Amino acid sequence: MVLKDILAISGEPGLFRFIAQGKNAIIVEHLETKKRSSAYGSAKVSSLEDIAIFTETEDIPLAKVFDLIYEKENGGVAVDVKADGNKLKSWFEGILPDYSKERVYVSDIKKVALWYNILHKLDLLVKEEPEKAENTEEEVNVVKAAKAGKAVKADSEADSAPVKKKKKPSAGSKKE
Repeated sequence: MVLKDILAISGEPGLFRFIAQGKNAIIVEHLETKKRSSAYGSAKVSSLEDIAIFTETEDIPLAKVFDLIYEKENGGVAVDVKADGNKLKSWFEGILPDYSKERVYVSDIKKVALWYNILHKLDLLVKEEPEKAENTEEEVNVVKAAKAGKAVKADSEADSAPVKKKKKPSAGSKKE
């Protein structure tokens, strides 16, 4: 899943989209209400892209967990977040069997299910595009030139006419 620019703000319900960086805060937009607000430096802001789930072997990125939920639910919504804790644990174990039962709490599972459901409702569960297998000819030439230590100009720079600089008057000359 592509989770770029999607944020969770501690103490605020729902998810937010990053809009811009201000001087003392970031400007965010609530995904559901489309209301814009500021998140100041004192707010604990987490990008969903940076969140991972603890397992017994390694940490699994949240995007991968969302992919697993999407596959298990056949593109449908996740379990109800108001369900019993044991039901949530068994549902999550069906998604990620080796999740760390000591470090992943029921509240964490609720957040994952809630965030998934919000993104599903807004059609924001977009699969990541695989990396291009082939490089274009221009990219190959740029890499070769970089390895050779040569500077490469982009086509638009090479075609443009040289810019003439205005001469500054010397300190001794006076304009009359």
